[in-house]
Amino acid sequence: MGVKERRTKILLSLFLIAGVDFSSISLDERIQKVFDLTLNQKTRGTISGLIKEGRIEKGKEDNNYRLTEKGFQELSLKFPFFRFLKEKWDGRWRVISYEIPEKKREIRDRLRREMQGWGLGPWHRSFWLTPHPIITTLKSLTSQKEEEKYIQAFEADHTFGDREILIEKVWGKANLDKTYRELFKKWHDILSSDSDKLDKFKKVISHYVDILRQDPGLPKELVGESWIGFEGWNIFKEIKSILLS
Repeated sequence: MGVKERRTKILLSLFLIAGVDFSSISLDERIQKVFDLTLNQKTRGTISGLIKEGRIEKGKEDNNYRLTEKGFQELSLKFPFFRFLKEKWDGRWRVISYEIPEKKREIRDRLRREMQGWGLGPWHRSFWLTPHPIITTLKSLTSQKEEEKYIQAFEADHTFGDREILIEKVWGKANLDKTYRELFKKWHDILSSDSDKLDKFKKVISHYVDILRQDPGLPKELVGESWIGFEGWNIFKEIKSILLS
């Protein structure tokens, strides 16, 4: 399904099945099959660690768990689209700048990997823009590390200029719209196939995760309530209710 890390896979499964209500979910055989999970010793160890960290909570029944706010925040750093399904944008922009020398390429590449999924888009050379509240996370990530001296971060209000032009330049909204429309066609083909429900749902999620990795998670204040990404989320919920019934 495009997610290999067991920790992220667990958090993702709880959110995609429960939604923004964070209701308790049973990691039964169906969910395990859909998300390529096996409740073996390693998986149970990961679950135990997530409980200790307060990322998830154990339900009253065996193998029942629910995502917590802390777990949701971690997941939103991997899949920024989720954040503004639940939270309201504070109207602030975050601008990140870093120029790490070529001879320090390994540091630069590591930083880019860590920040992948923060909804950052390239604004100008060495400047990245995001509406997500990631400054605290950036500080924690780089504190007392060598890359700290190469980074500048700002929070700002947008006071002048066409925001539509800015959004297209930084995040390529038109291409993302096209990608979502291609996703809907793939979903249609999957639902029209002769596969059983769980196989269909597994394929639906696999394709959805691919685009969720690309979506910067812009709030409705920037893209509008009718943005195709929000439509995709509602369609996914309908498909889920059908295939898990």
